[in-house]
Amino acid sequence: MSRVYNFSAGPAVLPEEVLKEAAEEMLDYRGCGMSVMEMSHRSKMYQQIIDEAEQDLRDLMNIPDNYKVLFLQGGASQQFAAVPMNLMKNGKAAYIVTGQWAKKAYQEAQKYGEAVAVASSADKTFSYIPDCSDLDIPEDADYVYICQNNTIYGTLFHELPNTKGHELVADVSSCFLSEPVDVTKYGVIYGGVQKNVGPAGVVIAIIREDLIPETPYVENTPTMLSWKIQADNGSMYNTPPCYGIYICGKVFKWLKKMGGLEAMKALNEKKAAILYDFLDSSKMFKGTVRKEDRSLMNVPFITGNDELDAKFVAEAKKAGFENLKGHRSVGGMRASIYNAMPIEGVEKLVAFMKKFEEENA
Repeated sequence: MSRVYNFSAGPAVLPEEVLKEAAEEMLDYRGCGMSVMEMSHRSKMYQQIIDEAEQDLRDLMNIPDNYKVLFLQGGASQQFAAVPMNLMKNGKAAYIVTGQWAKKAYQEAQKYGEAVAVASSADKTFSYIPDCSDLDIPEDADYVYICQNNTIYGTLFHELPNTKGHELVADVSSCFLSEPVDVTKYGVIYGGVQKNVGPAGVVIAIIREDLIPETPYVENTPTMLSWKIQADNGSMYNTPPCYGIYICGKVFKWLKKMGGLEAMKALNEKKAAILYDFLDSSKMFKGTVRKEDRSLMNVPFITGNDELDAKFVAEAKKAGFENLKGHRSVGGMRASIYNAMPIEGVEKLVAFMKKFEEENA
């Protein structure tokens, strides 16, 4: 069996080492005679799995003791509602709209309070990050919200916005653990793991303890969306996504083995440079994002011809490069080069793109 180079934006490529370890443990986890899939989440063995996963994540991100780490269900999209429910003390929040997911979070927040769009890049199809150095943020806003890396459009906040003293909330789904992060600059960081950390079905939320209200500020908030209840129960108010958390834990250990987040940042910059350098020199392909706002994780590009784009995607698939078709809302192509994508995958993709360009000039 040969594995393809999987450039999917999510669910996405996982480290082969992790997949092999999980396969070896599938029927019998460490001599217990059963799979983690079958294990009681109340057992001592599973408690050890989730505890180790949390500690390894804390080590990787240098998460301070006054931040809670929650392993939740519902994906990042469920947190679009949980964030305003748990943070809208004054009933108002500021949103920076830089893509579809930020827009959806903004629209969701409008159901529970006053959400104000203080900046947007919709005017140019979200192809850049707006200037966030001097935003008109309402003084009584409970938080400022960003989607830090925009998966569909391939943009990244390389500098965090000036929140003027307000709490920063960030959806980091598609840049999670791709580089070091100063957790203390955020009130809340959360992300679905299916892009860079593990299988779909888990969202990790890192929340400063003083921001977790005794009861949510929105009346009739579902019990499952109360951060306080989830934190008090150690992410086990109900059965958590056990197997997904187990895989995340293995990825955390793999990241440590790789040298941590500084090492991953260096590798990710190297991979991205290979692809961006080619796009900048190509006569056929071109990137769609303003250079200073380019993502290290998601690289959208086009030929400028829809038929040629479709031909490229089809021929790439035959050559073993999967999931290069761009998001349905924008078309074109997109290569997602998350942590687990080996550098050889990017090199071979560029070699294929050069060959395609020569043959279709």
